[in-house]
Amino acid sequence: MIKIRLKRCGRKKKPTYRIVIMNTQTRRDGKPIEEVGFYNPRTKEIKVNLIKINERLKQGAKATETVKYILKYSNN
Repeated sequence: MIKIRLKRCGRKKKPTYRIVIMNTQTRRDGKPIEEVGFYNPRTKEIKVNLIKINERLKQGAKATETVKYILKYSNN
């Protein structure tokens, strides 16, 4: 199953996240199928490619609850 989820990046105690498309059996920081955006919780900066996300959702990918929340508040 394919999921749209967050991949943690950044330094210790200063996380940033990439919004990625991954297989559910891949570990959190493993190799993604595709990167579709990023989220910085410290500055509340959100950048997403809605075209690619909608394309993957139509193909049957599931978004995690956190990603759904981020997409809801993105201004793209």
